[in-house]
Amino acid sequence: METDYIIKERIETILPLLNERQSRVYLSAEAKSIGWGGKTKIAKLASSTRGRILRGESDSVIIDCAEPKGRIRKKGGGRKKVIEHQPDLLNTIESIVSPHTMGDPMNPLRWTSKSLRKITAELLSRDYTVSHEVVRRCLVGLGYSLQINKKTKEGGNSPDRDAQFEHINNTAKEFVVSNDPVISVDCKKKELIGEYKNNGQEWTPVKKPTEVNVYDFIDKTNGKVSPYGVYDIQNNQGWVNIGTSSDTAAFAVSSIRDWWEQEGKSLYQGAKRLYINADGGGSNGSRNNLWKSEIQKFSNDTGLNVYVSHFPPGTSKWNKIEHRLFSYISKNWRGRPLTSLSVVVSLIGATTTTTGLKVKANLDERIYQTGIKISEKEKKEWNIKRNDFHGEWNYTISPVS
Repeated sequence: METDYIIKERIETILPLLNERQSRVYLSAEAKSIGWGGKTKIAKLASSTRGRILRGESDSVIIDCAEPKGRIRKKGGGRKKVIEHQPDLLNTIESIVSPHTMGDPMNPLRWTSKSLRKITAELLSRDYTVSHEVVRRCLVGLGYSLQINKKTKEGGNSPDRDAQFEHINNTAKEFVVSNDPVISVDCKKKELIGEYKNNGQEWTPVKKPTEVNVYDFIDKTNGKVSPYGVYDIQNNQGWVNIGTSSDTAAFAVSSIRDWWEQEGKSLYQGAKRLYINADGGGSNGSRNNLWKSEIQKFSNDTGLNVYVSHFPPGTSKWNKIEHRLFSYISKNWRGRPLTSLSVVVSLIGATTTTTGLKVKANLDERIYQTGIKISEKEKKEWNIKRNDFHGEWNYTISPVS
């Protein structure tokens, strides 16, 4: 099958050699050879219009390979382009739709969608003679296209963002060399339990999709779950604690504790320290006092020196657990309604990758109280040492002697 590049190159080679009628017939023949969608495709490749190609179909009835009788329009003949009669048209369109003018209160389209017909209406109000199709071609020529919103901004832009990444990377390398555990932690988004639509597709018999509820109203009987993950970077292993209560700091640290007791202790025998990489907010946030208090209890009980580094605000997607664990869990259960707790546990536990990822899932039905406040007296009992570089992000909590 010919590529668009080959077709476009052929059109650009042949078209200048033809008169108006011959060029119409030629473009019509190119479109016909493609089949469905051919007129639109050729119009785009030839920078022409569908109307011109449609006329070519009519012309092909009366034209043969020989030159037809009668007057044939010379190159450059016919009606002039709109922009030739209105030389300021392109600049006016640019001023209306340019992102740089969006903050201008006088911009007529500031508070409306920039549809072709609304742009055309604004141009007509300024005494230009245009149609929405002319506006479309002008926008394409100016380098505009229809775009959807792209989710990239998470908020926050710390000047030491890259330096913090470097600090986390260097510390993790040092732990790996000494065979001390490095884990990435976070809570995946809460999931409704019941017959609800789950994004994605899976193979099913033709015209027999899995039927689910139309509305995502929470089922108070089944509720929802909070999957808190612990990703072991050295061993490429995941531990997911599926909580049925609230996503609190106590739940987060309890999940880390369960991982250590069930997995970490045997994998890292004799280890005296643990390195945790966590997001800057949420149940494991850098400003969460309950998080630090629970880490202190964990350190006291295990005898581990717990090193913690938080990612700067707005950088959670760089946390390894997001793209090395959670993304694969989402792929594994795509298109599958999470109808029960056992289904959630089974789907998470069955998650694997060709690179060797293994995941274990644990159901946690303990109740975690919300709204717990840490007093100043309790804070003074922390055995915490803050790093010289952003101590609010990097600190070590050691057992109280």
